[in-house]
Amino acid sequence: MTSSNKDKNAWAWVPSLYFTEGLPYIIIITVSVIMYKKLGISNADIGLYTSWLYLPWVVKPLWSPLVDIKSTKRNWFLSMQLLIAIAFLGVGLTTPTNNFFVVSLSFFWIAAFASATNDIASDGYYLLALSEKKQSFFLGVRSTFYRLAMVTGQGLIVVLAGFLEEYYGDNQRAWSYTMILVSIMMIVLTALNLFTTPKAEDSITIDKEKTVGFFEVFKTFFQKKQIGIALAFILVYRLGESQLVKMASPFLLDKPEAGGLALSTTEVGTIYGTFGVVALTIGGILGGIVISTHGLKKWMLPMILALNLPNILYVFLAFLKPSSVVFTTLVVIIEQFGYGFGFAAYLMFLIYIAEGVSKTSHYAIATGFMALGMMLPGMISGYIQEYIGYTGFFIWVAIAAIPGVILTRYIQYPATYGKKDKS
Repeated sequence: MTSSNKDKNAWAWVPSLYFTEGLPYIIIITVSVIMYKKLGISNADIGLYTSWLYLPWVVKPLWSPLVDIKSTKRNWFLSMQLLIAIAFLGVGLTTPTNNFFVVSLSFFWIAAFASATNDIASDGYYLLALSEKKQSFFLGVRSTFYRLAMVTGQGLIVVLAGFLEEYYGDNQRAWSYTMILVSIMMIVLTALNLFTTPKAEDSITIDKEKTVGFFEVFKTFFQKKQIGIALAFILVYRLGESQLVKMASPFLLDKPEAGGLALSTTEVGTIYGTFGVVALTIGGILGGIVISTHGLKKWMLPMILALNLPNILYVFLAFLKPSSVVFTTLVVIIEQFGYGFGFAAYLMFLIYIAEGVSKTSHYAIATGFMALGMMLPGMISGYIQEYIGYTGFFIWVAIAAIPGVILTRYIQYPATYGKKDKS
């Protein structure tokens, strides 16, 4: 497929493909936190068990070569998206049962493995179906729709759950119906991707991937220049956020005597699903534009600061405990804008690490380390919060950003990497 043909229909499929990639991730990793909080599970158990759900994203490099050598990326992501829909249906149907925690976690595990595989295939498809000139340009679009899906889950889906909680007066029933609706959404999105994504892989492309052996994929990845520092940077880039994301919703939902802000499920969903969407969209698009204009080097430090500095505002929220939701909403707006803007540099660096033969598998390995950087700190976040309280916890989250900022001075990559070719 020629470069022009690759790029021609990108606006038709990039948004829907990455919205579909982001939605199951946020449901599994973040919305599950809110659901279990509303169903009476402790912060320590929430932090521990929902962080284990990161594991498929951590170990997905182990089967990523299979996505390269068996069938096409398009067939893989369409199959996995359908499996995710079935798993979410299982969560919805089992939530009202007596053993809902164990059983629903089992279905979340199935969805997590399918979602991780969907990520491998979708990202590989992105790298193959777009020319290098367009990859940096669509980085902002891709990141924005991925994050829009996440805010849809954390926002609109949570608002719906809050409405149903109030309507039925039964949290288990409310979340059961919510998860069934999410399953239906995934079926619709899968159908949309079926009709919008072109068949970008030809037999030559598939045969080229097959020539690289399974173990050779891992060997060539770890032989990349300066890979040790690069992986350390990937692990700590979101060290603060990996903990914040687990405890932010419990903090907003918890009662004042527990140190929280006592917001309703609907209020939390509305804050993220309205103002958060706008801020995120602007930040994500702006991040992609500035990298494609000036290159990654100029914006790496400003972007990691943009991602982490807004976390300090949660310290003030925990200390002041404002009765009005206005200040809380303002904090979310700033945090979401900073995340959308700062995450663009992170994604571009992951793409750089994956350059070369077997880029699909190498990108999967890189994002596996990214998931590990979210999983391990997240597992202990609930215990840390319960030990030192919300104010101390958010101070620690702010401090955790320092290693990533320091490492920006030591990682190496072309100064103009990601810059759009003016020709």
